[in-house]
Amino acid sequence: MNKLYVFILSFILFGVRSILAQDPWIIKADKIDPANYYGITVANGMIGIVSSPEPFKVKNVVLAGAYDLYGRGRVSNFLNSFNLLNMYLEIDGKRIDSKNISNFKQELDMQHAVFTASFDYSDAATVKYTYYSLRQLPFTVLMDISITAKKAINITSASIMEAPDALKDVQNYYNEIDRPHVTISLLTSTARSPTGKLQLCASNTFLFNEIHGSEPKVIHEMWDNNMHLMKFSKAIAAGQTYNYAVAGSSITSAHDADPLNQAERLTMFAKLEGRDRLVKFHEQAWNELWKSDIKIEGDAQAQQDVHSMLYHLYSFSREGTAYSPSPMGLSGLGYNGHVFWDADLWMYPALLVLHPEIAKSLVEYRFQRLSVAKQNAFSHGYKGAMFPWESADSGVEETPVWALSGPFEHHITACVALAAWNYYCVTQDKQWLLEKGWPLLSATADFWASRVERNGPGHYAIKDVVAADEWAENVDNDAFTNAAAKANLQYATEAAKILGLKVDADWEVVAQNIPISKFPDGVTKEFDSYKGEGIKQADVNLLAYPLKIITDPAQIKKDLEYYETRVPNEGTPAMTQGIFTLLYARLGNGDKAYHFFKDAYEPNLNPPFRVIAETKGGTNPYFATGAGGILQSLLMGFGGLDITPKGIEQVKSKIPSNWKTLTITGVGVEKKTYVIK
Repeated sequence: MNKLYVFILSFILFGVRSILAQDPWIIKADKIDPANYYGITVANGMIGIVSSPEPFKVKNVVLAGAYDLYGRGRVSNFLNSFNLLNMYLEIDGKRIDSKNISNFKQELDMQHAVFTASFDYSDAATVKYTYYSLRQLPFTVLMDISITAKKAINITSASIMEAPDALKDVQNYYNEIDRPHVTISLLTSTARSPTGKLQLCASNTFLFNEIHGSEPKVIHEMWDNNMHLMKFSKAIAAGQTYNYAVAGSSITSAHDADPLNQAERLTMFAKLEGRDRLVKFHEQAWNELWKSDIKIEGDAQAQQDVHSMLYHLYSFSREGTAYSPSPMGLSGLGYNGHVFWDADLWMYPALLVLHPEIAKSLVEYRFQRLSVAKQNAFSHGYKGAMFPWESADSGVEETPVWALSGPFEHHITACVALAAWNYYCVTQDKQWLLEKGWPLLSATADFWASRVERNGPGHYAIKDVVAADEWAENVDNDAFTNAAAKANLQYATEAAKILGLKVDADWEVVAQNIPISKFPDGVTKEFDSYKGEGIKQADVNLLAYPLKIITDPAQIKKDLEYYETRVPNEGTPAMTQGIFTLLYARLGNGDKAYHFFKDAYEPNLNPPFRVIAETKGGTNPYFATGAGGILQSLLMGFGGLDITPKGIEQVKSKIPSNWKTLTITGVGVEKKTYVIK
């Protein structure tokens, strides 16, 4: 009996440990291997900080909206900003690095968007540092440092301002502003982007806890044109913990007409707000974001992973801007920071359902570039607006010339229209529809009416396109392109009726005559000459969702069963399995949906933070596009949420048998809660 009791108790404790091992909010990295390390990003929708395996270092600082022409492909590229959070620490004259510390740990608290690292230095000290990309201050970051002395020690701590290699004409400044109650030491740098188009600026300062007059003396050192620093020294008694912080701001002339002075003003503002208020308002902002959440009961690892996906989408986007995220968000320079259909079709829907006010920024990005899209259509001999496949700051085509998707992947225009229509559907904001939505919907509809080749009833062909399945180049009548064009024309027609405007009768004629091809057995054909070859990503299956051009469950199932066998195990992006998940959940097959849910991202994870790469075994995280697709599989698939002209409704769906419940909170403008069992 005792042995049985011990066995049962051990089994229970093992189960408890397994559940607790996956904290729903905190991802821990207890073994830091620099040779196999993929950083995690702390971002606030404007400034992204990417972690490093080296203590007191960060890999990248990326600013949304900062582009210039340099290096790759004769097109605009994202720019790394000044690395304003790199530091060094010396203890008793010895510089800290990864080789002379022990017990080095890192963790991301997704609930509060906080990155923390800690380590021991010999028998002398325990060190912890934490950094934030402050949600309430779009251009400002904060790093907290805490040093606990195990014996009496002397420290020297430096904040280093380092210019990325691509920048030129670097100028460095150091200034001390003395007031009766505080001294503000400003370490500031400015530089030009590679062509001189932009001015990039950054400034930071120390935040001390001591009373003014007893603060450590700050010393400035100029190393070379690309690097300077400020530092201080301090004696710490045995058993004492010493705390200080660094606050800094990074901004460019793309964001402000006077970025050099503004960087210093924003840093001074942070200094005088003080560490506690900065953290308090940051946490309040994230608490508001997380009122819209996805909660899984019964699958601890999936819960943590889904929080990570949501955290990244929230981190890479921001209310009140006209910015739209690139496939890799603010996690680095991937895809040159350009905006693709990834934003409109894959990331946007989850944001729209959970935070319409953030999603509005993504549509505003397109609206502000509508005139450029009209010029693009004109240049190609079409009417209306033709949005570029890759877009940056100006809205012109930014696809490198070697990629055929630039001149030929036209479905992006319909994806922009779908996003605009869905914004109206969720918000029911007729004033927005009139002022912003209608110009987008009508101009994109005009494009498709001019784009089709009118070859008789039922044969309004759309020829020579790159399909949504990008392995299919220069094909005719791609299923997704044709269906998206039909949907675009239908949305514009419906919007005109809602607004009481005259409907262009030609839109309805064109929509009715665009063909969707089929095989003899009834399977939807990807394009006219398709013969069953492997596909890079979902195309036909998108006709069931999000387009709803195909609604018959038998047809949806037939297309699913055919195309799920056409996707190779390698080299394909994560969104495809997300669509398979969503459709199987709506068809009532929760367990098959769960198979594709896991397959969508688990083979794409990289250590130590389970960051998602674009493809299985890939090494280019963080792939926010895939996260957006998988989140749609949870919200619209397992959760059954459906965006309709009347708002968000719920259709039948099935959750996996190993999940107890799925709870979605803060949905839509009314912030509703849905529980699926």
